[in-house]
Amino acid sequence: MSSVTILDKDKTLTLQTDERIPSALLNQAGITLNSNDRVLLNGLAVTPDQPIPNLPTTNSPITLQIRRAASLTIITADGEQKRQSSAFTVGEALAEASIWLRAGDEVAPALETPITEGMTITVTGPRSLTVSVDGKTVQIQSSARTVGEALAEAGIPLIGLDYSLPAEKDPLPSDGQIRLVHVRESLILAQKPIPFENDFQASADVPLDQTQIIQPGENGLSVQRIRVRYEDGKEISRLTEDETMVRPPQTRILAYGTKIEIKTTVVDGVTIEYWRAVQMYATSYSPCRSGGDRCYSGTSSGKSLRKGMVGLRYSWYLSMQGQRLYIPGYGFATVEDVCGGCVGKPWIDLGYSDNDYEQWSSWVTVYFLTPVPVNVVYDLQ
Repeated sequence: MSSVTILDKDKTLTLQTDERIPSALLNQAGITLNSNDRVLLNGLAVTPDQPIPNLPTTNSPITLQIRRAASLTIITADGEQKRQSSAFTVGEALAEASIWLRAGDEVAPALETPITEGMTITVTGPRSLTVSVDGKTVQIQSSARTVGEALAEAGIPLIGLDYSLPAEKDPLPSDGQIRLVHVRESLILAQKPIPFENDFQASADVPLDQTQIIQPGENGLSVQRIRVRYEDGKEISRLTEDETMVRPPQTRILAYGTKIEIKTTVVDGVTIEYWRAVQMYATSYSPCRSGGDRCYSGTSSGKSLRKGMVGLRYSWYLSMQGQRLYIPGYGFATVEDVCGGCVGKPWIDLGYSDNDYEQWSSWVTVYFLTPVPVNVVYDLQ
């Protein structure tokens, strides 16, 4: 009589028996085998209905292990199949299913992977792929799982900054098209001028509306470190990574004049006394020719528009309202209105009534008449 130990997953049973047929021993223990289960004798597979081979001694211990079949899903190019298998490894399970591998086939998980319940085994055959690289196309066969693996198999690996379309970690594309882009970067040093700034200072020694250079300006200099990126030999971007000033700019100091001189001249046969003469671009307007959607005779000063009233940009109007002027070809005038469009250059808009309107579009000398106002705008910028 021999001692028989039966292992069934987490169960362990021990029998004292003279029985030598595994199936009968299992019946004695109340254990039922399913069709795909496997019986192991001391670690070696045996046929359940065949007697146990002779043991070294009559009383040698016997260990029977029940390896229960696991549920598997096997996916191949022919489709998907569900199986029950007591195989030890993926490779053994495929052999049981009569799935024979060919050169280039890929199996996931690997062939030596132990079988577990609910496992999915995928067998992928090689696919035809077209790789575009260096302006050429290369035909390859691959069963790799990712684009990067397929390129490496074909001896066209991604090196350094190289990338592929689709990306390296993406699965093989459904259309079989892969593009490899060679990337190279270089660093260059470039000089860049730094423009100087202007500093304006008032000077009572310089005539009004004139300027003098007290200190000349000088551009500074910086050095940039620029990263240049090339793809397939063509430059696609430049990125400034660092910039170092090697010479700071020197500010130009300009003195603008505040020295007012009263002068007399004859214009259009009229003798005038003035303290400032400015070249300005002259246009004209009237109540119904102001560019609005209706006729409007009012002015910013509250007076009704007529000849002899002129408009200036808003900032000038605030300082010059009521200032007396003389404009050749127009006559005497006072600043009474804001010209919204008079920007970008010295500009004056000459007012008229609708009855005496004349069109202007020319440069003219505008004379600022005495007396000199208390608040003078010295810098007409």
